[in-house]
Amino acid sequence: MTENATLAKNQGAEATRNGQFFTPRVDIVETETELLLYADMPGVDPNNIDLHYERGELVLRGRVSAREMKGPLIFNEFETGDFYRVFQVQESIDASKIQAEFKNGVLTVHLPKQESAKPKQVPIRVNSN
Repeated sequence: MTENATLAKNQGAEATRNGQFFTPRVDIVETETELLLYADMPGVDPNNIDLHYERGELVLRGRVSAREMKGPLIFNEFETGDFYRVFQVQESIDASKIQAEFKNGVLTVHLPKQESAKPKQVPIRVNSN
């Protein structure tokens, strides 16, 4: 992320349990009306995702569960465990309108800006004197 990023990764989070933890890869896009967060979470059951926004922080946590094996394992790179990521939101977000959807292993979070945080076009009056 750049210095001007609208969401910043919270560096203060510490693990409180032993085990494997993952940091989902995230892209963040800003439009005039909202912030969009795309989190890659392949193999995650959407029922194992906890997403909440409180006091300017967006918290994403959940669990990557083991796959059901239908035969002997020959090669293994897929890992299981908890994932956790916190973002400090620098914009004024309308928390009552936050929405999220999960499709094809990608969580998309819509963080709508409050009216006061949206860019405003200022009309210019022209005097013909």
